[in-house]
Amino acid sequence: MRPRGPAQPSPWGSPPAHWCNLSVLVADDHATYGALMGWFLQKFGLGHEVVADGHKALLASGLRRFDLVISDCRMPVLDGYDMARQMRLRERVEGRQRVPIIALTAHLTPDDLQRGLEAGMDAWLLKPLSAQRLREVLEHWLPGPSGYAASPFVAVVPARWPTRAELIETFGDEQVVNRLLRSLLHEANVDYAGLLHACNTLDQQATVECLHRLLGSLAFLAGTEPDPSAALLIEDVRQHGIVRNERALQKFEQGLTVYLRYLTDL
Repeated sequence: MRPRGPAQPSPWGSPPAHWCNLSVLVADDHATYGALMGWFLQKFGLGHEVVADGHKALLASGLRRFDLVISDCRMPVLDGYDMARQMRLRERVEGRQRVPIIALTAHLTPDDLQRGLEAGMDAWLLKPLSAQRLREVLEHWLPGPSGYAASPFVAVVPARWPTRAELIETFGDEQVVNRLLRSLLHEANVDYAGLLHACNTLDQQATVECLHRLLGSLAFLAGTEPDPSAALLIEDVRQHGIVRNERALQKFEQGLTVYLRYLTDL
């Protein structure tokens, strides 16, 4: 029997005890989706408020403090990008603590990614959203007992790991799949070694190039787009260097090692 990807844990296990003291602001003009988000957050024991546009989100966040903001990108009155930009401006002018802003969108293009980064958004959630994916993001971005996490949330490997049968169905022939796997694993291991060397020597440009190639290779085999939060790591390394992103890069390397081992045994 061929190995399969890891079983997905249930999202409904006991949330961290301190979550009962935290609050999340959701901005989404789709009433059904807003209600679903509210239900998820209630199940996680989090305080929350759901509003229908960016202007109402600005008003709500001006009246009380939230620990996390999740916002649709395209809304009437004020869209998510302008909302995030105005929230960041208010934080600077009033000396407020920076609150993470997560973009919620059904489609993500390179232009959307760039607009979000420029507006001050921290990460992306793609619709349709599962409870498990939401919990992973909440666990990373909500403050713990001692404060906020400092590094980007990075999901290195594809959320769904391909099986051999699926690859054969996709590419049409087992021999083709075998050749693809050998080629991809060779290139990925070369790029992985290059990434380790680039990180150890603090070669910022080489690190960015290796990350690009690795993410592209893994997404090609899985038949998915690269995880948008991984693109945040590339952008942060490009702008701020390796030392600041050491923790996130280590997580990338750990996840990559596990996934390459899975592909080797496939």
